[in-house]
Amino acid sequence: MTSFFPSRTVSLYMGRMFLIRTFGILAGLVLVLQALDLLGESGKILAVPGNSDAQVWHYVSLRAPQIIARFLPFSVLLGTILTLITMNQNSEVIALKASGLSAHQVLAPLIVASIGVAALSFAFNDRIVPRATATLNRWQKVDYGPMPVDRGDRTNVWVRSGPDLIEVEQINGRGSAAQLGGITVYDRQGGDLHAVIFAQHGRYSGNGWTIWPARRFDVAAGKMADIGETVTARGVTPDQFTLASVDADELSFGALKAAIDDLAAAGRPTKALEGALWHKLSGPMSSVLMPLLGAVAAFGIARSGKLFVRAVIGMALGFAYFVADNFALAMGNLGAYPPFLAAWAPFLLFLFIGETVLLRTEE
Repeated sequence: MTSFFPSRTVSLYMGRMFLIRTFGILAGLVLVLQALDLLGESGKILAVPGNSDAQVWHYVSLRAPQIIARFLPFSVLLGTILTLITMNQNSEVIALKASGLSAHQVLAPLIVASIGVAALSFAFNDRIVPRATATLNRWQKVDYGPMPVDRGDRTNVWVRSGPDLIEVEQINGRGSAAQLGGITVYDRQGGDLHAVIFAQHGRYSGNGWTIWPARRFDVAAGKMADIGETVTARGVTPDQFTLASVDADELSFGALKAAIDDLAAAGRPTKALEGALWHKLSGPMSSVLMPLLGAVAAFGIARSGKLFVRAVIGMALGFAYFVADNFALAMGNLGAYPPFLAAWAPFLLFLFIGETVLLRTEE
């Protein structure tokens, strides 16, 4: 039975050449783009009294992970094209095909290596990028000055508890220590407003939220009554109050999924966040797609002599994928696409396009 891969020596040779070129291109892109970014941001950082070169390097340490995460798939595309062009110029692709290997078998070592890159990309995006992004966003909100301690305070939060709606003017603290201020509970029954409860203070009591001093306005009777201390919002957790706003870029995959569950339980819209959650998987997987889109640069050059044209076609397919990916995410954020479709449709579409081009031209 013929192995799907070339020989072990050829597979290691192709994989090593692909990885060296990919990460070499990524390093060059990061250096250039980081230098361009510093041209605009270093002046703002150093304009703050007390800031020095240390703060500039701190900014670089926070910005570089974002650049790496954004341009790693593009580096995989360029690494693929450069590897296959080099092999084609040296007639190595012709030799592999003359030995009886199909186009898919020739690409197999690159695809396996790109799977490793995708796994590394997911781990990097999940562990390092969210922390750097959260820190940088907080720093930029204070114009690169001293960062205040994030105590988790939130204002003007709405939460749903069954049919009831709860409005809180301010939340201080986190977890079971969270304190509510300015509480309004809209007691609804059968879709109609039954009563409105007002309270100045509230705390978490395990099975609900104890609020005091409370006053209850009966809509049907049109009367206000003092009820002292009462328990409301049973089953509502502190996180449902403190998750007033969620930035998907600042959370890992697991943290974002937990935040989506809490927001859904609180009755808040989560479609855009669900799309971002799926994209945390489809984004790294785009690295696996790049060898297939760039494969057009490997074959047929000996017959046509149009090496540059085929390289441009491969780059055009890759750029088209990135454009389609950003467009689908934008449509998902607007609610025009379902979350799963917004994240995975470009990947599946260009997987079919890449396979079609490869089969029609080389298989």
